[in-house]
Amino acid sequence: MKFRIKRVSEVIKRELGEIIPKEVSFEAKLVTIQHVDLTPDLKQCHVYVSAIGTKEEQQAAIAALVAHRKELQHALSRRVVIKYTPHLNFQLDDSIVRGNRVIDILQQLETDMPPQQDEESDEQR
Repeated sequence: MKFRIKRVSEVIKRELGEIIPKEVSFEAKLVTIQHVDLTPDLKQCHVYVSAIGTKEEQQAAIAALVAHRKELQHALSRRVVIKYTPHLNFQLDDSIVRGNRVIDILQQLETDMPPQQDEESDEQR
């Protein structure tokens, strides 16, 4: 059963990725579906969306998706045939921003650390 949920999640992610640009327009530069989580009964679907832009543009993108939820569910029901069309819940995914922040911190630590001397060259002397 777990594999079925994964397969259906991937199909929903792919189809929403095609439906959303046709149905909804955004102020943000780029809006993508990062991850789709389905409940085991396939009735609830949490869609994690990444939006590149300012905080206001990101919030506006989520608000636009929530406003068009019924149309998106209807279009999804025509493309994906399952017993129940899941209720879509859109959430902003900030994992990319957090990942970039971690990379920046790691790079800053590398530049702040003193260069390590080669232990082999010290042992040879």
